[in-house]
Amino acid sequence: MTMSSDRMKTYSEAVKFKTFIERYRYLRVNDHFVGEETFGWDRYLNQKLYRSPEWRRLRDQIIIRDQGCDLAHADFPIGGKILIHHINPITKKDIMDRNPIIFDPENLICVSHITHEAIHYGDESLLLTDFVERTPGDTKLW
Repeated sequence: MTMSSDRMKTYSEAVKFKTFIERYRYLRVNDHFVGEETFGWDRYLNQKLYRSPEWRRLRDQIIIRDQGCDLAHADFPIGGKILIHHINPITKKDIMDRNPIIFDPENLICVSHITHEAIHYGDESLLLTDFVERTPGDTKLW
């Protein structure tokens, strides 16, 4: 399954990919976004958004929909903090104009911190692609 880079990516398309790595490759940010202006001094805008009751309700709905799994893949439950990733990056203008894309569930997916970093910086080597089952006593150094 392939997609033109000038089309908007969607949650519905992402979950059609069967493997975690295929979903990651579909969702990773293309090179032309890396280094574009971020919120910088206007970071208060996205912080205000992410602390709003509207966002918090939507965040809970997305976590329930994705069952708390990384890239909504059932084999990759997130054990730590769950981030909600905007599939298509948002801008200061989107927040100021209250662009509906900010709150569109088709533009949102659960990710772990590591997966989020890999999506934004295109570093596939960061990903844990195989589920590692923990057992008692396996925390010792090896």
